Amino acid sequence: MPEGTPAESGLRERKKRATRAALVEAAVRLAVERGVENVTVDAISAAAGVSTRTFFNYFDSRDEVFVMVGADAGDRVRRAVLAAPAGLSPLEALRDALAAELEEVEQRQELWCLHADVLRKAPQLLARRIGAHMADELGLAETLAERMGAGSPLFTEGRPDFASPEEEEEEERRRALGLYPRLLAAVGGTAVRVAVEHWSVRQGETAFADVFRETFEHLAAGLPLPQPPPAPADGG
Repeated sequence: MPEGTPAESGLRERKKRATRAALVEAAVRLAVERGVENVTVDAISAAAGVSTRTFFNYFDSRDEVFVMVGADAGDRVRRAVLAAPAGLSPLEALRDALAAELEEVEQRQELWCLHADVLRKAPQLLARRIGAHMADELGLAETLAERMGAGSPLFTEGRPDFASPEEEEEEERRRALGLYPRLLAAVGGTAVRVAVEHWSVRQGETAFADVFRETFEHLAAGLPLPQPPPAPADGG
């Protein structure tokens, strides 16, 4: 297969995603067993079956493996939003982009719960994780604005694909955005969280994909009060 073909690029991307996921899982499981303070980069790398050098190809520090979970997923969501068919509304484009990233939620739910538990027991990591989430939400809002044709005036032709908080002052970025894309990015993230939590306590009753779809149907309808189910017919 010639080097640089789309198929080869796709294979490399899948391998990178698998390695990153293996590092995150190893870190989380070690933290559950030993406590975050007793987990080293060497131990994480060994548990994931990679070298310490490989670890630092994905994360700048040990703490980042706990904090920057899903950073690559956020990048894929933003790209998918921009690439979605022109006929989709911003909400529909966001829904489809998030759905593609959440296809494996039922298989990964145990790890998500363990990760949440690790963060609850490490307040310094939880605070950094919240900061990373807010930065990701800001980037998503900028992407939604760009799709709507109302991109930030801070963006120039020479800017990186998706700017990080270090590359532009966050206050300026927020000031440059309209209300709608900021609200939609925040609502989308909340919808995912609520859908996951709602499904987690009802796993035997329904599939996550159905809960996720219903969540976005409520949003698309403007959150009207749900109608009660029809009363059963009188059998008398």
